[in-house]
Amino acid sequence: MNHDFSFSDKNFQGRSYECSTDCSDIHMHLNLCNSCRVDNGCFVVYDCPNFMGNQVFLRRGEYPDFQRMGSMMGMMGMAMMDNIRSCRLIPMHRGQFRMRIYEKENFGGQTHELMDDCESIQDRYFMSDCQSCNVLEGHWLMFEHPNFRGRMLYVRPGEHRNLRDLGMSNLTRISSIRRIIDLC
Repeated sequence: MNHDFSFSDKNFQGRSYECSTDCSDIHMHLNLCNSCRVDNGCFVVYDCPNFMGNQVFLRRGEYPDFQRMGSMMGMMGMAMMDNIRSCRLIPMHRGQFRMRIYEKENFGGQTHELMDDCESIQDRYFMSDCQSCNVLEGHWLMFEHPNFRGRMLYVRPGEHRNLRDLGMSNLTRISSIRRIIDLC
């Protein structure tokens, strides 16, 4: 079973909440969430309720201080995050990965099919952006900059007509895409 233990204080102190599935508002259980430990599996955490806002991918490990981690992420060009408000469990996927990406929202413009990671959609497909997608198989992370850097967006199987509606309205563009495989 996958577990994420969230704590109200830094360094795994204070009140705690055990999460083994999606949680749309951690503040229903904790006033603040400043540290967490992922015992099994992978999660995406969000700085707003209802799986909105900046997102960070967490694999098995300990995260003792989100304020310090938020500062480090800001220096690396990633989204700043100093508190967790919601989290989503990422189910492990065994098998093929397939996604169709589209240059424009509502599946418009150029289209390409991915079955593996793409370090730069500009270099590989001569597309400057990806604004919609259809995830046919697997779970994926999309990144603002090439080489899987910058703010990220988690996409699960299904049709996504406008990626900006998935909680990252301030994400300027999608430049690289990675499968969630052997990362947990």
